[in-house]
Amino acid sequence: MTDLRPSTKSFLRALNREPVSPPPCWLMRQAGRYLPEYRAVRASVSGFLELCYSPEKAAEVTLQPLRRYGFDAAILFSDILVVPDGLGQAVTFREGEGPSLKPIRTSKDLDALSLDAFQDRLQPVFQTVERLHRDIPPSTALIGFAGAPWTVATYMVEGSGSKDFVQTKIMAYERPDLFQRLIDLLVQATGDYLIKQIDHGAEAIQLFDSWAGVLPEDQFAKWVIEPTRHLVERLRSSRPGIPIIGFPRGAGALYQQFVDGTGIDGVSLDTSIPLDWAVKTLQSKTTLQGNLDPVMVVAGGQALDAAVDRILRICGNGPFIFNLGHGILPNTPPENVARLVERVRRRS
Repeated sequence: MTDLRPSTKSFLRALNREPVSPPPCWLMRQAGRYLPEYRAVRASVSGFLELCYSPEKAAEVTLQPLRRYGFDAAILFSDILVVPDGLGQAVTFREGEGPSLKPIRTSKDLDALSLDAFQDRLQPVFQTVERLHRDIPPSTALIGFAGAPWTVATYMVEGSGSKDFVQTKIMAYERPDLFQRLIDLLVQATGDYLIKQIDHGAEAIQLFDSWAGVLPEDQFAKWVIEPTRHLVERLRSSRPGIPIIGFPRGAGALYQQFVDGTGIDGVSLDTSIPLDWAVKTLQSKTTLQGNLDPVMVVAGGQALDAAVDRILRICGNGPFIFNLGHGILPNTPPENVARLVERVRRRS
């Protein structure tokens, strides 16, 4: 566990395993397309990466949900694929189709990537963090983030999102030496990236391993746990006191190995994780975060109330941060988010 810095911010206190009532609340993708004010800013740029690299606008969309809902934490508006973009891999976002990258399949492809200009290319992101550190409310914590090496590697090898991850698994299984080189590069780059975020004002870090659940147990240990452990150790040694949350989405029972093997301060639970099991198995070791089904926020009404109450009843007696089991959906009614936050705030 991290020796965390004392704080009056409820989000950071919860990560320090202090009792907080009501529990702090923020939502993954809380800045996004469900908000009309976000859509207005998005329409002012030609592409998604342009928004990520525009400090004034990226800071604005980060702050928008805070103005509406008063969340206890703000998370930097960016994308996990700025890391391969910073390394020199061609990354584009096509409207309605998701990301497209020039695939890394050979040693030559990997040799073309470089850390030489990495920090310079990502300077706009650090400027965004600095703006947010200055402008967020005093009671709000600022979360920096990155994609975990395994998940970022899947996009880099596949060249896009994937349903089966065949190309990535083939490289990891048949050419583990080559895939290890890619993972090692991502551990180095991601560590550099997160340290810079911390130096510009991030008070906590979340690592998103969105595709952790597609690996079998032995490969999970090698490509999910080990790279994350190396990142945690580096951040702990270089920037002590900064809490780290891991999100190995889809890992199921391997969540326990992930928590034990990485030493993270908090773990974000996806929607499928049984909460009674998580409380019994994980909450004595790490702060729990999660895990409301994002579709429940679309549905709203009494079903939403009951789901929120259930999560608070099961998880709220130990260190806990209220969140979703994945990102908020674009068709979510903003008034339902307000209802969710009010319901959590009523917990005492």
